[in-house]
Amino acid sequence: MDQITFESLNISQELVRSVHEMGFEYATDIQAQTIPLLLEGQDVIGRSQTGTGKTAAFGIPAIELIDGLNKTEIQVLVVSPTRELALQSWGEFKKLYKYKSGVKAAVIYGGQPIGQQIRELKKGVNVVIGTPGRIMDHMRRKTLSLSKLKMVILDEADEMLNMGFREDIETILNTTPKERQTIMFCATMPPEILAITKAYQKQPHLIELSRNNSTLAAIEQYYCDVSEAKKPEALIAILALDKPLMAIVFCNTQNKVDELCRYLNQNGFEAIGIHGRMRQDVRTDVMNSFKSGKASLLVATDIAARGIDVQDIETVINFDIPQNTENYVHRIGRTGRAGKSGKAFTIASGNMQMLQLRDIEDATKIKIVPQELKGFEYNQNTDTKHRISRDFINKSADKTDKNARGMDKKVEFKVDGEASTSFDTIKIEINIGRVRHIAPNHIVGAITEKTSLRGSDIGKIEILDKSSIVEIPASFKQEVMEAMQGSKIKGQTVDLRLFDEL
Repeated sequence: MDQITFESLNISQELVRSVHEMGFEYATDIQAQTIPLLLEGQDVIGRSQTGTGKTAAFGIPAIELIDGLNKTEIQVLVVSPTRELALQSWGEFKKLYKYKSGVKAAVIYGGQPIGQQIRELKKGVNVVIGTPGRIMDHMRRKTLSLSKLKMVILDEADEMLNMGFREDIETILNTTPKERQTIMFCATMPPEILAITKAYQKQPHLIELSRNNSTLAAIEQYYCDVSEAKKPEALIAILALDKPLMAIVFCNTQNKVDELCRYLNQNGFEAIGIHGRMRQDVRTDVMNSFKSGKASLLVATDIAARGIDVQDIETVINFDIPQNTENYVHRIGRTGRAGKSGKAFTIASGNMQMLQLRDIEDATKIKIVPQELKGFEYNQNTDTKHRISRDFINKSADKTDKNARGMDKKVEFKVDGEASTSFDTIKIEINIGRVRHIAPNHIVGAITEKTSLRGSDIGKIEILDKSSIVEIPASFKQEVMEAMQGSKIKGQTVDLRLFDEL
């Protein structure tokens, strides 16, 4: 598409001023196609990858729709799968309506005191951005009324369905006026999405951007194939070769984030980490440090893939292979944003991981090229920050073994003085099981919505006929027991007790 200015989209001068102040002169493809339709009152399904500017695509027309003289009725509702994405959208909305008088947004999500959110809602807001479970909580408490809603946006609707929120989404939609606008954004189109579209949207327009038009094309993608023991050193070699000013390293587990932060900090890099075991306020402090540029190297689980909107991330490194193609797209989509280029490196080990990488390559239709690390050796005896010298790959076996053992240790990593919690686990029993067609993702979705736990915090889940056994970190026992007792999963009120006490 030709470049389209925001002025040509017939939006108000207040919003034009805001987007220019945010650094944007031209609309992205998804914005150029979506904004006019939404301003006309049409329903839309937007299928696009991360980093395409979808928040502004629905945020701009949503703000234009709001009657600023009415600050006591919710007119726009944005439903997000995770608290990080909800917070990101809230931040974007505030920037967009900066010069629009009478517009006020609130964000509501699990893991934050509900009393604080009730007080914010009572002050008067006309936009609410939140996660499904917490929206339902407020609806049950009658602290959130959707009777005057004009527009509802389901952001990353496919992800919400994967997390088991279909019943919550349908309950929310059934509570809203039938004449509302309904907008859905998703990366994939599973049958459940089509069913919701048929039931709740009115002749929706499908806007689908090909992957070649997405941010993937702006990202140089590389991989290196090394032994598992050499992966930490390969990471250091990549950082030394690429020299990014801002970078994210993704791991698949919380323990690996802690270990890798310890390894990097011991070996000349100033790294901070983020994962679900950290308290919400600690995660917020970490993200603020990264977004402000105080910290330039973030090590994260996938908690960060859907909740980071930082324009200047130059490099993403997959220390672990993502679990699926969509996670890969979301991870590397943290770079190459707002028309900028970026780089993504994936460290693979062995035939199985290389096959996984080939599957990702086939699915994205983007070539991932090999990155040679020969000619670089990690040297602990130099004083430079990156401490890199020649012959990295051919370093001695003794040193490799030493580093491999170091990565296997359990460590306690601190962020701003906050120590990560114990790795001990307990098991709880929930009185809902196979006969109610419960799947693990339903339980994970309910727990992560009601508590500060993340999906990756939750261990093994055993589904029995009439109950389920769930493994959680011991330090979260009280929070989970109190938050989940009497809550609902797939419409059934649940009862919890410690499995060890049976």
